[in-house]
Amino acid sequence: MNNPQHLPIHPVHSSNFGALALLTSLFFIWGFITCLNDILIPHLKAVFTLNYAQAMLIQSCFFAAYFLVSVPSGYLVDKIGYKRGIVTGLAIAGTGCLLFYPAAALRLYPLFLSAVFVLAVGITLLQVAANPYMTLLGKPETASSRLTLTQAFNSLGTTLAPYFGAFFILATSVKTPDEMKLLSIDALSKYQALEATAVQHPYLLLAAMLFAVSGIFAFVKLPVVKGQEVHGEVLEDQYPGKPKPSAWHYSRLVLGAIGIFVYVGAEVSIGSFLVSFLSDPAITGLTPSIAAKYVSFYWGGAMVGRFIGAVVMQKVQPGKVLTFNAVTAGLLVVTTIFSTGSVAMSTILAVGFFNSIMFPTIFALALKGLGKHTGQGSGILCSAIVGGAILPVIQGLFADRFGLHLAFIIPVFCYAYIAYFGWRDWAFHSYPHA
Repeated sequence: MNNPQHLPIHPVHSSNFGALALLTSLFFIWGFITCLNDILIPHLKAVFTLNYAQAMLIQSCFFAAYFLVSVPSGYLVDKIGYKRGIVTGLAIAGTGCLLFYPAAALRLYPLFLSAVFVLAVGITLLQVAANPYMTLLGKPETASSRLTLTQAFNSLGTTLAPYFGAFFILATSVKTPDEMKLLSIDALSKYQALEATAVQHPYLLLAAMLFAVSGIFAFVKLPVVKGQEVHGEVLEDQYPGKPKPSAWHYSRLVLGAIGIFVYVGAEVSIGSFLVSFLSDPAITGLTPSIAAKYVSFYWGGAMVGRFIGAVVMQKVQPGKVLTFNAVTAGLLVVTTIFSTGSVAMSTILAVGFFNSIMFPTIFALALKGLGKHTGQGSGILCSAIVGGAILPVIQGLFADRFGLHLAFIIPVFCYAYIAYFGWRDWAFHSYPHA
């Protein structure tokens, strides 16, 4: 840490507060849009009479985009810069929202899935650009805390989205498969057409918002930060000698990518099944519209936890906090599996609070000290978000075969690995690239 020429070229000071505030709005936006999938799933499940595994294809298409375009997005951001990457990502996401209109008009599930994918491509590019940019606008030792704070506003978006979705998308009572069997062919066609069009106006509003924000970013001046000029002193002072050829050669990054994979898979799996789980007569028997509002407690807990975590991690080593939260989340899910009624509802919703610091902490720890490979590392980590495409489908297959309760065993294994990753960073804190 003795080479001043390698210090971050834009430490956090008053001139960067505006940039940080504007970037924080992006975290809110993609949190809001991502969480709407939790409302879209039960809605389209009813419209197209899908089973759980088929309905989870919505999450598969959304999170598959992270796997397919994250690494290319990392290279793109290195070429065009963080600002242009953000502007492009917002425009692509807006285009994806527009595609919901013809998908609803034509009532084609594959077209819905295509719209979800395009939307996710834009969100992926946003994350690849904004996450590392946020970590680079300040001191490396406070990166976890800073990213956790901005992720709290991401959770504000996920907290508000279920209310928005319940009001606009699940406003009318969704009929069960048995109720739909009683309808005539004509009545069923009219019902499905009405339900399909319920998504048109909400996603048109989102498209307008995304294009507007893209325009704002296009004209606002932001600090210029290049990955190769940042945090290089960590590599040179602690690891002299030949530089590593790529981000893949850092075991911390690889293990962190696995951590992102299982964390997003667990978080999305739980969120995707909450409406169906809370609607189960063995739990609360709530209507889907009311159950959707309770989903806000899950995401709201993450928001509160992130505000608290941002303060705690200024004093406590991030690896310790990550280990504690992962162990507690795993125990809460185990309790949910072996209980019913209000206990099962309370414990599964409480998981959100302990999820809070996991993503930003894993992300920041995995990127630490990558220097010129930061852009590539961010792309790798964002591609690991594909866990949200794979694990919910696996949980859906478990739910179809063994029931909703036992299907929650999937997140338990995920939290076990995250606890290991946190412990490893805690135990080997003196060796940043171990």
